[in-house]
Amino acid sequence: MLTLELAVVAPAAALIIFSAQHLKSIQRNRQIEAAIQRDFYQVLAISDKHMSEKAYAMVDEVRHQFPPSGEACPESLDTLLERHPYAAHLFLYNPERGVVFRSRQSRMHEADFRAESDDLGKMLDGWMKLEYEEIVKKFEEMDSKGKMPAFFEYNRAPRGDKRAYQSLAVFLLPKRPGERPTLGAVAFDVEYMRDRFFPEMLSSCMSQNLTETPGEKNAHSRAALMLHAKGDSYPIAKSPEWDGGAPEVERNLEAAFPGLSLAIKLQGTTLASLGQRWVRTSFLILSGVSLLLAGGIFLNYRNVTKEMALARLKSDFVSNVSHELRTPLSLIRLYAETLEMGRLSSREKYQEYYSIIRKESERLTALINNILDFSRIEAGRKEYDFRETDMTELVRNTLESYRYQIEQHGFAFEEQIAEDLPSVRVDREAIARSLLNLVNNALKYSPEEKYLGVKLYRENGSVKLEVVDHGIGIPRGEQHKIFEKFYRVGNPLVHNTKGTGLGLSLVRHIVRAHGGEISVESAPGEGSKFVIALPMDSRSSNARAASA
Repeated sequence: MLTLELAVVAPAAALIIFSAQHLKSIQRNRQIEAAIQRDFYQVLAISDKHMSEKAYAMVDEVRHQFPPSGEACPESLDTLLERHPYAAHLFLYNPERGVVFRSRQSRMHEADFRAESDDLGKMLDGWMKLEYEEIVKKFEEMDSKGKMPAFFEYNRAPRGDKRAYQSLAVFLLPKRPGERPTLGAVAFDVEYMRDRFFPEMLSSCMSQNLTETPGEKNAHSRAALMLHAKGDSYPIAKSPEWDGGAPEVERNLEAAFPGLSLAIKLQGTTLASLGQRWVRTSFLILSGVSLLLAGGIFLNYRNVTKEMALARLKSDFVSNVSHELRTPLSLIRLYAETLEMGRLSSREKYQEYYSIIRKESERLTALINNILDFSRIEAGRKEYDFRETDMTELVRNTLESYRYQIEQHGFAFEEQIAEDLPSVRVDREAIARSLLNLVNNALKYSPEEKYLGVKLYRENGSVKLEVVDHGIGIPRGEQHKIFEKFYRVGNPLVHNTKGTGLGLSLVRHIVRAHGGEISVESAPGEGSKFVIALPMDSRSSNARAASA
C-alpha cells in the first residue's frame, strides 16, 4: 500500500494540483487572450504591409506613365485616367510651367465629384507652390536611399453632408537635364477604393495570413478584418466575416493610407470568452483525467486490498486446515498407542477404540476430500459419478458414521427421515460430504444451546434435506456471502473457531451440479436452517447442470 501511494497516488496528485494551479494562473493573467492578441497584431502588421505594397505598386505604375512636364496636357492626363480606373484626379506642377490638374471627365456630372475636384485642385495648387522646395528636398533624400520618391496624404472628399476618406499620393517625376524637378500627384477614386480595392485586400490579407500562420489557423479562421477612418467607428470596408461589435485589436495605418485604422476581431465571440472557454475546457479535461486517474487508483487499491485479503484468507486457511487435520490425527494416535500398549481389559473396549479410530479416519478422509474437491473445482476438473441412490439409506449411514462426533460434543440429536422416498440419481460420496459439512458447521457454531436436527422429506417434486441448529445464527446481510470460498462471518466466535472456509462453497457447487439449490434461513442468536433441494427428475436436471 505504501508503494502504491508513493509510486502512483503522490505523483498523480502532484500532477493534478500543478495542472490546476497552472490553469488558474493562466486564467488570472489572461495569457490566452494576450497570446491571441499578439497574433492579431502580427496579422494587422502583415495586412498593413500588403496593402501598402499594393498601393505603392499602383502609384508607381501611374508615375512611370506620366507624361513629361513639357508634354502634359488635359488630353494626355485624360488618357492616363482612363487606363487606371482607381485614379480619380491627376496633378502636375513645375515652377517654370505651372499647374496641370485633371479629373475623370466621365464623373464630372456628379455634384459631389465636381465639388471634390474643385476643392482638391485649389488645395494642391496652393500647397505645391508653398511647399515645393521642401517636398523636392524630401524626395531627393528618399531617392538617394533607394526608396521610391513618393509619399501619401489623405483628403476628406465631400459626399452629401458627410466627408469620405480619399488617399492621395505625391511623387517626383523623372526630369530632363537643366530642368527643375516636377511634382506629380494621383488621388485615388473614393468609390473604387471603398467598393473594390479595400474589400479585395482584406480578403486577400486574411487568406495570406492564414497560410503564413498555420499553427494559429483555428483562431484566425474565425477572425474578421475591418477598415475605418480614425475617430469614426463606421467601417469603410470589412471582410465578409465581420459581424459588428467592438474590435479586439486596432492598428493605425501610416504608410499608404494615413488616417485609417485596421481592426480585427473574432467572429461571433470575443477573446475574453474564448480564453474563458479554453480554460473551462481545460478544467473539464483535467477533471475528466482526474476522475479516470482516481478511478484507476481506486480499482488498483481495491484489487490490492482484495489480494491482501485473499492472502490473509489463504494464510488462515493453511492454519485452519493444519488444526483440522491435527485433531483427528491426535485422536487416532492416542487410541492407537493405547491399543498398542494393551492396557484395555475387555474386547468391547478394543472394538470401541477400533471404531473411534475408523470414524476419525473417515473424518480425516472427508476433510482431505474437501480440500481435493475444492482444488479440482478451481481447476475445472471436478467430475461426479451419478447413480440411482436410496436417499434414506444414504443419509442414515452418513449420520451414523458421524454420530460419535455428535455425542462427543454433547448435542441433542433429532432425526426425521422419510421412508417412502423414491431413488434419486446422485453422486453418493458428494451428497454425503455435503451433509457432513452442514452437520460439522452446526457442531462448531452452537456453543450454548446444543441442538442438531436433520430432516429428509419429499416436497413439490423435490427431495429436501434440512440441517437445523440453535447456534449463533447468520446476519441477513451476510447470508449471500457464506457460500463464497474462504468467506467467514464477521463474528468473534466464528473467527475463534477453526475452519477452512470451504465447506459451504463445496456444498453449493455439489448441489448445483445435481441440478438442485441450497438455501438458508437464519437470524443472529436464533440458529440456522440449511435446506438442500434435489429434483426427483434427476436425469434431466443432471444434464442441465452438466451443460451449465
